[in-house]
Amino acid sequence: MTDTSVFKLAQPGTFSDPLTEVLRGGARALLAQAVEAEVAAFLDSHAGECTDDGRRRLVRHGHLPEREIMTGIGPVAVRAPRVRDRVGTGERRIRFSSAMLPPYARRSKSLEALIPILYLKGISTGDFAEALAALLGPDAGGLSAATIARLKDAWADEHARWCKRDLSARRYVYFWADGIHVQARLEDDAQCLLVIIGATPEGKKELVGLIDGVRESAQSWRELLLDLRRRGLATGPELSVADGALGFWKAIEEVWPRSRGQRCWVHKTANVLNKMPKSLQAKAKRALHEIWMAETKADAEAAFGAFVETYGVKYDRAVECLIKDREAMLAFYDFPAEHWKHLRTSNPIESTFATVRHRTVRSKGCLSNRTALAMIFKLAQAAEKSWRRLDGHNQLPKVIQGVKFVDGIEAVRQQSQAAA
Repeated sequence: MTDTSVFKLAQPGTFSDPLTEVLRGGARALLAQAVEAEVAAFLDSHAGECTDDGRRRLVRHGHLPEREIMTGIGPVAVRAPRVRDRVGTGERRIRFSSAMLPPYARRSKSLEALIPILYLKGISTGDFAEALAALLGPDAGGLSAATIARLKDAWADEHARWCKRDLSARRYVYFWADGIHVQARLEDDAQCLLVIIGATPEGKKELVGLIDGVRESAQSWRELLLDLRRRGLATGPELSVADGALGFWKAIEEVWPRSRGQRCWVHKTANVLNKMPKSLQAKAKRALHEIWMAETKADAEAAFGAFVETYGVKYDRAVECLIKDREAMLAFYDFPAEHWKHLRTSNPIESTFATVRHRTVRSKGCLSNRTALAMIFKLAQAAEKSWRRLDGHNQLPKVIQGVKFVDGIEAVRQQSQAAA
């Protein structure tokens, strides 16, 4: 019998995927090239340092033992290069540490982001090994229930440190604020997480605050805002966007009274339509869109009046719900037109936390509020990397300087166009 007639049978629970193996091989080669380029750049940066006899102080010194990094395509074997310092000893020794392959790293950041997502989807710690083996292959090791438990504790500690970070060098032009409700399995009451996302003067969105709250109460919001101010955030936002929750608005008026408010049109539309019969909701929704999609504030005011005139007699509760926040609903017209689509709703929070907000049954996989908070914090950190920069970010310094905008156009520019 020849070797060609011997076929290896697949073992139960295993599979062979040539495409995945090709991808792993390519990833291994690319990673090796990137690390080699990294160590070469490190050596070049110290090329001027020599020993007493004129030789280069830093030289290549082989590789560390091979280890596997768990990635989104399964385990990838890597060997980190070593650098030898011929002169330095102890604290004076120059050490090379790869940014791509940190010491003791056993999994990629993308995989760590996957863990809280699976946890919030209802996967228990005991089922992680099986779930990840199905996603990453049967060789996905190092992610046992004990490992997941240690990760959760580490994330909780990371969130605690994040909540104490210094904010004295930070400035936020806009705030988006909302409360996220999560029901943990071992808790009697639903947990309310208070979330604030801020826009920097460069137009970048950042997670500013994420803490436990009590039903979005004014006291809980006040504690969060005061904590931000104590940690160095001396100047409040020029505009805050949130729904009609009175707790946030009362708190920010006390902490930063000069900050203006913009009510979320998505929440307001839903609240108004809930007070009308279903047969009229489609037509009323179009009428509401004509208000907040109007090109000028005057057109919005006209559409506002038309809605009140049309529905005010029979559906006074719906109209009252709309007009009580009339000024705050149209505040965005006093800011650059490029920012309107960002300011009319609290969508930056809604879209980021949709998994948590709309899948509360699945999120009961979290045993405690502490675990839920740590998981959601890691989800927010992972999502933050893909948040879109604000359109028209070059207008943000003007907003900070107090430049006046009329119907989204800078007042000086508007006057020049009128004179021409």
